[in-house]
Amino acid sequence: MKPQPSVLRVAILVETTRSYTRDLLGGVRRYLQSHGPWSTFLELRALDSSVPPWLEKWDGDGIMTRTHSLEMAEAIRKASVPAVELRSTHLTPTLPFVGMDNALIGEQVAEHFLHRGYRRFAAYTLDNEAFFEERVRNFVKRIEIADANCELLPSQGEASPADWESHQEELVQWLRSLEKPIGIFAANDQLGVRLLDACQRTGIAVPEEVAVVGCENETTLCDFASPPLTSVRFDGETVGFRAAEILDRWMRGKIPESRPILIPPREIEVRGSSDEFVIEDPIVLRAVRLIRAEALSGITVGEICDRLLLSRSTLDRHMKRTLKLGTKEEILRIRFREVNRLLRNTDFTLEVIAEQTGFTHAHYLSETYRKRYGITPGRYRKQAMAG
Repeated sequence: MKPQPSVLRVAILVETTRSYTRDLLGGVRRYLQSHGPWSTFLELRALDSSVPPWLEKWDGDGIMTRTHSLEMAEAIRKASVPAVELRSTHLTPTLPFVGMDNALIGEQVAEHFLHRGYRRFAAYTLDNEAFFEERVRNFVKRIEIADANCELLPSQGEASPADWESHQEELVQWLRSLEKPIGIFAANDQLGVRLLDACQRTGIAVPEEVAVVGCENETTLCDFASPPLTSVRFDGETVGFRAAEILDRWMRGKIPESRPILIPPREIEVRGSSDEFVIEDPIVLRAVRLIRAEALSGITVGEICDRLLLSRSTLDRHMKRTLKLGTKEEILRIRFREVNRLLRNTDFTLEVIAEQTGFTHAHYLSETYRKRYGITPGRYRKQAMAG
């Protein structure tokens, strides 16, 4: 037996191109900060990157991997060192697995739609991964418990540039065939972006007619989509931390349990592609469309009433009956939702956030924020960064 090295050498074969996997690496880093360093072999990778040439003759102590191919699975097997799988058990069934709980993901999206009053549902998925199927299967199961049905779009496969247009046309035809309003679960964010593009092409209003929730919260995709895509936020940090803990113990002689470690998702990051209410009152629907389009530009209740040719009392009566909120409160809800998103996901100053969310200046935003939530915007940002 070779002597135990003072610093363990670990190859981390994880793609660095996605929000989730960067969070995962952050969880590994957090573990090492409190349990001592590794000598890590980490390089810029995509999910489908080839097996690194150095792995064949690498004389290390452990591997963390998100295995995408049979070639990678075979290379890891030949390395003959403790290894933890972070993507799927399909290609590496003998390795300990740490990953997201896909059953809970499907249930969480179903609850999101049901709680907001949706009674029509659909799911858009691919059949090339078991975890996609598990997400959708549990979404459908929860929908059926609520005595509703769920339409499923037949798999189209991964769209290349050559077949993108034909795939989108199929998607347009499917969306047109659905009774609305409807909530659609996309099994990952790429599929969610496809749905939103198809809605835009055919003039389907999002979220008034079709609401879309994606999965994985890939922030680049979600924020780029039009409107921005609501998505389930994964807990990559906890996955990375637990995986590092298991691998560390195994490299030091403690054989891990065989059962998978499944981490529940975090909250759903609500963006413009899904709304909190199903709206069928035509007056409220017109008002809410104006609010969503112009709340962040500072639209007022009076301006909405003028454009809809309604009195304030009439509009408020319809709003409260449908949304349980007055017109002004709905405007503020949309503004503060965006304020919180910017506090969580950017380092913008309060002055910039106030300017981008329809508030007159930073001091007014700070005061109204404290009255609404009981804490300052700065405290909220610190709490969000910590947890």
